[in-house]
Amino acid sequence: MLIDFRTTVAVSTGLLMAVAPLRPLRAADAPKPKQAIGHRGASGYAPEHTLASYRLAMDQQADFVEPDLGVTKDGVLICLHDDTLERTTNVAEVFPDRPSANVPSRAPGKHWLANDFTLAEIKRLDAGKWFKPEFAGQRIVTFQEMIDLVRGKAGLYPELKSPPLYQSRGIDMEQIFVAVIKKNGLDNPESLRTTPIIIQSFHEPSIRRVAVDLPTIPRVFLTSSANDVTDARLAELATFATGIAPEKRVIAEHPDMVARAHEAGLTVTSWTFAAGSTGSFPSVRDEMAHYLYDLGIDALFTNNPDQFPRR
Repeated sequence: MLIDFRTTVAVSTGLLMAVAPLRPLRAADAPKPKQAIGHRGASGYAPEHTLASYRLAMDQQADFVEPDLGVTKDGVLICLHDDTLERTTNVAEVFPDRPSANVPSRAPGKHWLANDFTLAEIKRLDAGKWFKPEFAGQRIVTFQEMIDLVRGKAGLYPELKSPPLYQSRGIDMEQIFVAVIKKNGLDNPESLRTTPIIIQSFHEPSIRRVAVDLPTIPRVFLTSSANDVTDARLAELATFATGIAPEKRVIAEHPDMVARAHEAGLTVTSWTFAAGSTGSFPSVRDEMAHYLYDLGIDALFTNNPDQFPRR
């Protein structure tokens, strides 16, 4: 006869003492798998935000692939980390006379804002040669191209980059993003089962807005500030976000925040784990294992998905 409960037995001084039956195990009791997010793809091995990088992240078993998003002059979402093009493309060679004016940047020199160029112009740029010669010819990818590549094979983890920049130029980045999500049906329950999606941003108004416009999709608030991991702040975040993603330094300095965030109903993700910056840890695998299994975070962004320590 099948028994739907577990009974534990304690042995003490040679006597057997029955302990009260425990409730049946539930699916919710099982520990949830930790999740690897390919940071800009597998950006430790291939040029960030290219098809090569995204494909490699999936080959390396990343659970999610991350596209940072920008907007072209003609209103198309592209996958690009920086607001400008010069670091990861040959824009200075192709358009030497078109640097942007008054670019908010910490780096000295000329800058070419992506938003000053149409998609057709951006597609002329080489986005791979800067990383390694063998990646020459890689192009900047549209968000739609990224969706078409990844959908059904891994999850999507888009970041809305610099919404205030676009607002200052009269561009509603969130509206464009929501339209793409809805056009692809990515917010539908059936799609979410095969292609999970999580939205992230440092910009709190954007997270609050997608909580209303795309309520079925989880949303994560990114932060580098310890002010965002107080009990009061975590409780506030839980009213519009489903997770928090502090920089790993913040978690290291406040390791108790993981349990407190979980108590508030928030997932905890951290960034960024890369082979070239492991601090006192002997390897990026060891560093990731510490945050995942010792500190108890749920997921992390890594440039090296192949080093993700699964248990």
